[in-house]
Amino acid sequence: MEDGILRLLQVPNVDPTYRYLNLYLFPCLPPIMKTAEEYVESIRKMRSNVYQFGKLIEDVTTHGTTKYTIKGVARIYEMALMPEYQELLTTTSNLTRKKINRYLSVMETRDDAIANIKIKRLMFQQTGTCTGGRCVGWSGINALWATTYEIDKKHGTDYHTRFRKWLEFAQNEDLAIAGAITDAKGNRALSPGQQEDKDAYLHVVEKRGNGVVVRGAKVMISGAVAANELIVMPTTGLREDEKEYAVAFAIPRDAENLVLIENRRTGETRKLEDGFDKGCEKGGVSESWIFFNDVFVPEDRIFFLETTEFAGPCVMRFAACERSTMGGCVAGQGDIKIGSAVAMSHINGLGSKPFNEKLTRMGVMNETLFGCGAAACALGKKHESGAFFPDDLLSSVTKIHVATLPYEQSVICQEIAGGIGEVGCVPSYQDFMHPELGKLVKKYCKGKASAESRLRVARLIEYATMGLGVPGCMHGGGSPDAAKLVIRRNLDFDGFYLELAKRLADVSEDIRVREEKKK
Repeated sequence: MEDGILRLLQVPNVDPTYRYLNLYLFPCLPPIMKTAEEYVESIRKMRSNVYQFGKLIEDVTTHGTTKYTIKGVARIYEMALMPEYQELLTTTSNLTRKKINRYLSVMETRDDAIANIKIKRLMFQQTGTCTGGRCVGWSGINALWATTYEIDKKHGTDYHTRFRKWLEFAQNEDLAIAGAITDAKGNRALSPGQQEDKDAYLHVVEKRGNGVVVRGAKVMISGAVAANELIVMPTTGLREDEKEYAVAFAIPRDAENLVLIENRRTGETRKLEDGFDKGCEKGGVSESWIFFNDVFVPEDRIFFLETTEFAGPCVMRFAACERSTMGGCVAGQGDIKIGSAVAMSHINGLGSKPFNEKLTRMGVMNETLFGCGAAACALGKKHESGAFFPDDLLSSVTKIHVATLPYEQSVICQEIAGGIGEVGCVPSYQDFMHPELGKLVKKYCKGKASAESRLRVARLIEYATMGLGVPGCMHGGGSPDAAKLVIRRNLDFDGFYLELAKRLADVSEDIRVREEKKK
């Protein structure tokens, strides 16, 4: 018990007396979880370091192009305190035994992994889009938990201890953690150490007694503006001579010398306007390019350094978590497409019955996505560190479906909606509200229901199929080709499958074609 108390006293920003009483004397005390308002305030207080259109965004919680991303993540905080959602959105910390938000947890069982994919679908239904300000960080937490454990076991280091302390701090502060994985990459034909510009991959440029200085960029990072902190780790496996690129750490999103440029997306400036042309105001997808201009990382926040042989396994664990649960994210996106297609069918006066076959096809695609991801979670394995990881093969198969089926759903959704559901095929909100033009818009855009309802659903369809609500289905969690490499590595075509067919067909001769090595 004394060791446990000492460990608790070492965690910053938490009153040690309260933590001792909470954990050991009164385990039923309320958990430390933020309200939605407290979360938004924590983001508002951060240093302004986010830019867009060449200008500094002074307050990302109120600026038109970023506030909806904050609003979507705030919904997670709000729902975690609602009794009807607590079983799904909260769990017991394996570090403190306190109730915490599940987004900050280490998955220990298949039920935890399945809860992950259920949450991703639920939050898409709630916010209308991606909530990457928390979900990608969750994958990073689990990947680093197991990887730091393995490094310490092999090298006798203290990375896992450091990571546990940081994670406990993050749990007690109920932080929103985004994951920063993808590097700029430069010339794709070259590895990190072969690049003409070393900064193409984030790397260590200086080692100090109390930490390191890093330089580079992490790009297309989902939800970064909505995060309190970033988990940063390599994006690929590394060679022995690429030690400077083998670094993983956590850092505040507003750290000194850290600069974010918010991406421009289709219809981005609509967020700055009043009215229904945005399609949905419940949340907002966001991606940033993050520039590390000689950023100092304290030693206690470095989770591995120069251990090149562990970069690849860490990335693969991250990918297994991310690819499997994307089945839930994209199924949630599909739910919106199905719902908006049905709504438009009724507004147009036909109802859903004439479109049953098409809607059923959309539903089959949706449940294929969710079912494949859930199967990956159910058939995963527990790592010796205690963390549970989805199955690599089925996670990668899920990724292949994620990169194809949502696009087919979008086509069917627009087909059901008719021409009004295609991009740009309805008048603007400003025209709708115009004292003279509005009369014409309201007269001729009316269906069985009002013109306003028809235009609102048309914009939702545009949002969900081609616009601001579409997350990175193609390359999120890694490209489809990267997933195919994992699939091919797990399928023994010339071994298991060949011998299976030979045995069933009673073929005894050696029929294998043996490739000759090129001279």
